[in-house]
Amino acid sequence: MAVGKTVRSALMGRAHGEDTRMDKNVLKSQQKVRRRRGIRRRIFGTVERPRMAVYRSNKQIYVQVINDVDGKTLASASSRSLEKGWNVEAAKQVGTLIAEKAKAAGVEVVKFDRGGSRYHGRVKALADAAREGGLKF
Repeated sequence: MAVGKTVRSALMGRAHGEDTRMDKNVLKSQQKVRRRRGIRRRIFGTVERPRMAVYRSNKQIYVQVINDVDGKTLASASSRSLEKGWNVEAAKQVGTLIAEKAKAAGVEVVKFDRGGSRYHGRVKALADAAREGGLKF
């Protein structure tokens, strides 16, 4: 076993070789929260350039265009309203839908908030579809 894992087990108060699966899941969620906080420190939606926040669950994907100055949601879309649930195709449809709704609300330029998720897969598909729909970020 690697030295790092032994030290980590000792720091967590565990005997050498004890099961740490639960702690790995907790660690992953804590790392995602840290990434999300770092992103939110840098990204703040204004009237001229609101924030497009993406939340990706295991089955669905949600997106909102938010004006953080007033605390108002200007447009929102999710894959719950679609027939397709959680795949990349559904994310593309949500991207085009949010682009249409944002343009109807008078928004052309947004700041992209990936919500702590990696820019890959469904998040990337949603962003690309929103760009094709006419949003700039």
